Amino acid sequence: MLDHLVRSATVVDGTGTSAYPADVGLRNGRIAVVAPPGTVTEAARTAEDATGLVLAPGFVDPHTHYDAQLFWDPYATPSLNHGVTTVAGGNCGFTLAPLHPARPADADYTRRMLARVEGMSLIALEEGAPWNWHTFGEYLDALEGRIAVNAGFMVGHCALRRHVMGEDAIGGRPTAEQLTAMVDLLHDALRAGAWGLSTTQSGTHSDGDGRPVASRHARPDELLALSRAVGAHEGTQLEAIVAGCLDRFSDDEIDLFVAMTAAAGRPLNWNVLTVDAAVPDRVPRQLLASERARAAGGRIVALTMPILAPMNMSLGTFCALNLIPGWGEVLGLPVPERIVRLHDPEVRAELLRRAESPEAGVFRRFADFARYVIGDTYSTENEGLTGRVVADIAAERGQDPFHCLVEICARDGLRTVLWPMPTDNDPASWELRRRTWEHEDVLLGGSDAGAHLDRMCGAPYTTRFIGDCLRGRKLVPLETAVRMLTDDPARLFGLRGRGRITEGHHADLVLFDPERIDAGPAQLVHDLPGGSPRLDAKAIGVVSVRVNGVETIRDDRVTGAVPGTVLRSGRDTRTVPTR
Repeated sequence: MLDHLVRSATVVDGTGTSAYPADVGLRNGRIAVVAPPGTVTEAARTAEDATGLVLAPGFVDPHTHYDAQLFWDPYATPSLNHGVTTVAGGNCGFTLAPLHPARPADADYTRRMLARVEGMSLIALEEGAPWNWHTFGEYLDALEGRIAVNAGFMVGHCALRRHVMGEDAIGGRPTAEQLTAMVDLLHDALRAGAWGLSTTQSGTHSDGDGRPVASRHARPDELLALSRAVGAHEGTQLEAIVAGCLDRFSDDEIDLFVAMTAAAGRPLNWNVLTVDAAVPDRVPRQLLASERARAAGGRIVALTMPILAPMNMSLGTFCALNLIPGWGEVLGLPVPERIVRLHDPEVRAELLRRAESPEAGVFRRFADFARYVIGDTYSTENEGLTGRVVADIAAERGQDPFHCLVEICARDGLRTVLWPMPTDNDPASWELRRRTWEHEDVLLGGSDAGAHLDRMCGAPYTTRFIGDCLRGRKLVPLETAVRMLTDDPARLFGLRGRGRITEGHHADLVLFDPERIDAGPAQLVHDLPGGSPRLDAKAIGVVSVRVNGVETIRDDRVTGAVPGTVLRSGRDTRTVPTR
């Protein structure tokens, strides 16, 4: 007997081939039968009529930070609502394990680092996770059997360094014995099921004390030793971030990435490839790394987003503005002193100069303050400004836009929420994105879901992209869009039996209305432990989401079921060759 039968669905199976009508039967968490409508004679415990609806494989998000959130939110919302059934965590060098058993303070250091570098709520980290593990395997075991999504995790270089070197991980170089211990620790994590190694050397990544995170102090010999360890295990990967990921790679960064993937014999992915027709040389430069990697026997894959994810700013709390060279010194001051400095015309002029300079890289796109929209305000003086564009307000007041914006924010004690309008929303940029997606080493993803919770909302990229393909720009056909969200990432990670609708595969499925599928606007909610805020977005037109055959979402509401699996390398992933 079948557990469930979906009748008369329009199946988009993840392979990129044309959609077709079919009945799809599920049994024991797998797809048992795919047959023409009306031809399945086996009885089913439950069934539903899917006439007019599309049935697709569950979406795979290749870059999330749900490592902590899954403890207080096993449903990985809002990703699960938007059809994501498998998430890759442990990215950017940051993981919750391993933790040294003799140094309980390392857990506090990790929480404060995640709060700073990934914009997670410190209260939620403290109250929402048990922190009762030491080894990476114990961390994975703590999640087993209690999550609604399938989740696999890289092991973070920062945690490895901290475990072996203690406080010397910041600023120090490992001795030969320490490097051996770090490699051994990585082997232990990989044997326990870690998907691979993640690391960062990005200048934007600082810990809770404002110091460069541990992995930023690693030299190439350390990174290559760890990469070789990854290559000794079945079904593993590399994920890495360097400063050039935000704009253009340096020659040294390309050489490092190529050496790492070649040493491991495993794919290396990075994020995020920013596509902007106003900067036409960026994409060729970034994809040069992939070209050189293939020549060296490796593979480098760039993640890129198919939507413009909503992202807000603030002069009062840490955000992307702090990462503009020179801005962190001012925006890191106590609020009263910060307001005084921002009111100084010479300070504002210098901040603008730095924001518009070549050294600001990709952050230059945040320097056009005339194109900011005022979000939430908190003072009587700012009543009626929500939703208005700074350029219009500045014109009314006879001020330059940045002066006007500072004045508005100061009246709110710098709590004002600011929404920059994207500068790369033009037809030429979208056409460049479409062409870039065709590259064999470009993959859709990079949502950062689970991180930067009150600043950006990338999780709904799946439904928003499909809605755009069906009813908006129509840059690619539905079948191609689904393949890019399902089979492509499943193949990159070597996922066994996932990413397609075919008999024998795991029954990770999303059923949606093609006339309605979309994502609602980002809204600030206070539903984290301790009442901390995050941005959320409703899923529109998603009828049902199933993970391993069990329904987890019905009409944008979680069912309470937790059928997800902690996906472990080797058992649940196979090696993806680079040669």
